Amino acid sequence: MKLLLDTATLLWITSDAAKLSSTARMAYADPQNDLHLSVVSLWEILVKERLGKLPLPEPLDKLIEPLKSTGVIRVLPLNEKAVYRLRSLPDQHRDPFDRMLICQAIEEGLTILTPDRDFSAYPVPLLW
Repeated sequence: MKLLLDTATLLWITSDAAKLSSTARMAYADPQNDLHLSVVSLWEILVKERLGKLPLPEPLDKLIEPLKSTGVIRVLPLNEKAVYRLRSLPDQHRDPFDRMLICQAIEEGLTILTPDRDFSAYPVPLLW
């Protein structure tokens, strides 16, 4: 399965948080799954850290690099087609970062690994 990690999911994975569902843990651990992390999530984390809303235990690149270098995740760039999809996305959810993740998942044919129930208002597969 091709999965796109939601920002919260990524943070819970890197901290081994109890909030991570057993389904999410199994999906993350399954080597058959292709795990993707959007640059949009990196942007969101850095914005929230800078605003003092999200303290990180270490710099973001130090959290992400081991996952990238071991091939656990692939970073998904933001492409033009995903941005243009925003025009047709219903206004069910106001968070701009989440809306962009939804657009990327639709464009790339990805299932979003997320606890956010607001995502269910969109035509994108979800797993939690």
